[in-house]
Amino acid sequence: MKMHLSTKILIGLVLGVFAGLALGSDGLPFAKAWIAPFGTIFMNMIKMIIVPLVFSSLIVGICGLGDVNKIGRVGAKTIAYYLGTTAFAIVLGLVLGTLLSPGTGINMPSGDVKAAAKAAPPLMQVIVAIFPTNPVDAMLQANMLQIIVFALFMGGGITLVGERADSFFKFFDGMAEACYKVVGMIMWFAPIGVFALMTPVTATYGPAVLFPLLKVIVAVYLGCAMHAFIVYGFLLKTVGKMNPMTFFKGILPAQMVAFSTCSSSATLPVSFECVQDMGVSKEVSSFVLPLGATINMDGTALYQGVCALFVAQIYGIDLSMGQYVTIILTGTLASIGTAGVPGAGLIMLTMILQAVGLPLEGAALVAGIDRILDMPRTTVNITGDATVALIVDKGEKDREARLANS
Repeated sequence: MKMHLSTKILIGLVLGVFAGLALGSDGLPFAKAWIAPFGTIFMNMIKMIIVPLVFSSLIVGICGLGDVNKIGRVGAKTIAYYLGTTAFAIVLGLVLGTLLSPGTGINMPSGDVKAAAKAAPPLMQVIVAIFPTNPVDAMLQANMLQIIVFALFMGGGITLVGERADSFFKFFDGMAEACYKVVGMIMWFAPIGVFALMTPVTATYGPAVLFPLLKVIVAVYLGCAMHAFIVYGFLLKTVGKMNPMTFFKGILPAQMVAFSTCSSSATLPVSFECVQDMGVSKEVSSFVLPLGATINMDGTALYQGVCALFVAQIYGIDLSMGQYVTIILTGTLASIGTAGVPGAGLIMLTMILQAVGLPLEGAALVAGIDRILDMPRTTVNITGDATVALIVDKGEKDREARLANS
């Protein structure tokens, strides 16, 4: 039986912990000299692919929506709900990360990063700065928000041009597919990279490194449950005019598939059946659910919020309001283009960490438990897809009824 990649990464994490405990402080020089460099190589490879991956996949994601004018009413409402709930999920993740403080108990040296965080610009300057004056320079500097904004404009421009820009679209489509393959290669090396990153950390801090990871798991599971029952429940009750418990009972089969497979795409057939059994039209579900599997990442967004705070806390960095806004904007906008990427959670987390100047090595600490965290966040992702499908369908039926009576 072929071992799943996430299982290999978890094994790498566990072996790294045991190796670090076995080496202890006496073996730390050996760990830093001969083991840690492989972790550095792993992180360098992730940094290498972030910019081309985000830029190309976002352009393809925007173009994949088709002519915005033709998408019209249903498309606009669907995208608004998806991006709105994604932004709310990141905020909830940041709140839980602040309240539960999963990063307390281990303090890693942050060096120049801490000083850079203290010098973070004010909120309005952050908003102004997301619009690049030189997109090439933004790519050279790996300024993620500017890259995302430029990609959104480029994707919109290609869509409006139409057939004459087909070759341009095919170039970025091919580039995105090539980047996905490169990510697959990097993820193949991930178990070794996680082992190499965890060994010196555990050798330095001992068993104290494990308790914060447990708190990350608790925070993500709690946040996913709150987002599903409070946010989706509120939308279903107020906008969809449906009993939330009836909905959750109806979507349970899809949730079970999502929890076990950690794949929104694999859950799509079951999600179709569940929402149509609850009365959603085939036309609406056929548009809303596949689009949601591509751009709706509420569970993943919540995970980003918790983990970003976790990384900031373990390095003793206090984030400014501008950095909080950057996390929310980066996570929300990036959700359009990264959902279909293998290892999307880790890539998206490193993107957010880079956007606010946090050490990317912090992402490796949660990579080993990524499978455990992937189960609830995928479940929330598909639950959000189904919620929006039901709400949009209700709005369309109400509109048809009003037109029929007028």
